[in-house]
Amino acid sequence: MTHLEDLAQRTDRDLLAAHCAGDADAFGELFKRHKDRMWAVAVRTCRDPELAADAVQDGFISAFRRADSFRGDAQVTTWLHRIIVNACLDRLRRVKPTSELPEYELADRRDEHSSTVVRLDVQEALGKIPEAQRLALTLVDMQGMSVAEAAEVLEVAEGTIKSRCARGRAALAELLVDKHGEGYVR
Repeated sequence: MTHLEDLAQRTDRDLLAAHCAGDADAFGELFKRHKDRMWAVAVRTCRDPELAADAVQDGFISAFRRADSFRGDAQVTTWLHRIIVNACLDRLRRVKPTSELPEYELADRRDEHSSTVVRLDVQEALGKIPEAQRLALTLVDMQGMSVAEAAEVLEVAEGTIKSRCARGRAALAELLVDKHGEGYVR
């Protein structure tokens, strides 16, 4: 078995420990495993692919440099989520408000028109709710994290995540009902 094949078999914790011990390839394996998920978190948090790309780069550089700060009381993915979300928030704070036209994704030919409209409407509505609620909903409802994991990533109490999600869902429902009527929200 080659060194890279051995790395592919290791747990995230083992890879982080190997990186801290000087293994030049260990962090590359961690990056390879988690880059897509961290990209998705960044895009949903920043709502701008360019900002998200910069935030993912900043976040992984920060994780690379501060790997020895990992305490081990959470999963490595939770630790990475926190770093990426912080990098996104840093990038968002630095951006000056502009009045750009909203970006819409081109519909996939296989998508039905209605599912594309729903996705765009939800994206638009997410942009109108408070950032704290949007982040909680993104982590719990879109990324599939547990309430406990999301609380750890955002460094707030579990009850705070629950209330932010509840308020965010209610706000989304209200925005969607206002736009489309009662039968729209299922």
